[in-house]
Amino acid sequence: MEISGFNKTAIYYLPGHGGQINNGLGQALVARGNEVVGRETVGVFKKLDFNDQVTTIANDIKEHFWRDDAKIIANSFGGYLLLHALSKLDPFIGKILLLSPIVGEFSSEEISMGFIPPYADRLSELASSNQYPAPLNCSFHVGSEDWQSNPENVTKFASLLGLPVTVVPNAGHQLPKDYVSSLLDNF
Repeated sequence: MEISGFNKTAIYYLPGHGGQINNGLGQALVARGNEVVGRETVGVFKKLDFNDQVTTIANDIKEHFWRDDAKIIANSFGGYLLLHALSKLDPFIGKILLLSPIVGEFSSEEISMGFIPPYADRLSELASSNQYPAPLNCSFHVGSEDWQSNPENVTKFASLLGLPVTVVPNAGHQLPKDYVSSLLDNF
């Protein structure tokens, strides 16, 4: 499951649960002239257990993206995987854009749904005990109405790391296309 044969300027992208690199956000990145590589949460990678997924991502970053000019984008559950992978490394020296990242357990009484991801408390525990290796250049973006990537939880986690968070007013889990387009144009 090695990723290879890509340009040094490629963006490493981790889509949300069930997401694919060539659709949605990945497609928008390619339309801007970027080469995109990463891990899709489908197929062979999805069949790995959580720890193996995290280790695979950590290895990808160490082997191919450990540069100050490297760029990583993660969305939703891809953000959760990335944050766990980064917890196993030194503070990342490249640039990271997190869109609606999952940072732990979430639920909505309104729609009677919830999700407890593997190791739901690990990120919070590491950050609270000052043991999370905060990336050097990372920004979080989350919708004010997002029940999956709860803005309060994201803000708390990021603030423990000293990293910026933008809470997008009146936005849900899928951030507005024009907002994301602007982020991508300036990334």
